[in-house]
Amino acid sequence: MKIGIIICSRYQSCGGGKCFRAVRERAGGFARYPKEEPLEIVGFSNCGGCPGGNIEYVPEEMKKNGAEAIHLATGFVVGYPPCPYISQFKQFIESRYGIPVVVGTHPIPWKYYEAHQKLPYWKDMKMGEIAGDLMKEDRAVMEAYN
Repeated sequence: MKIGIIICSRYQSCGGGKCFRAVRERAGGFARYPKEEPLEIVGFSNCGGCPGGNIEYVPEEMKKNGAEAIHLATGFVVGYPPCPYISQFKQFIESRYGIPVVVGTHPIPWKYYEAHQKLPYWKDMKMGEIAGDLMKEDRAVMEAYN
């Protein structure tokens, strides 16, 4: 399976360590893929900054490189504030490029999960629906990503 990863521009200097660890461990957004199935990252970029200028172009490059799915990084979900464009990014990429989009890469670190659970915008944004796979992760795994 070939995948692309798009991160929030706020974290453009991120080295991707937690995302690549999650690929190896099949954790977080990558838990959907069987451990015996090879995963290849064919693209890694940022959104281009609000309101996501690269979202219009980066998926095309990833698709040309064989991407069969694109993951929007966990930073879109647990950054402060969470990205208000997650749903629009997902809809646009799937509609324009015909490629599935998964919200989430590495598990949500427990310390962020706890903090966001207390804030009303988390529910207002329906984050449980948007990033449902990340909410299913075991607490011990989330703590390991703190």
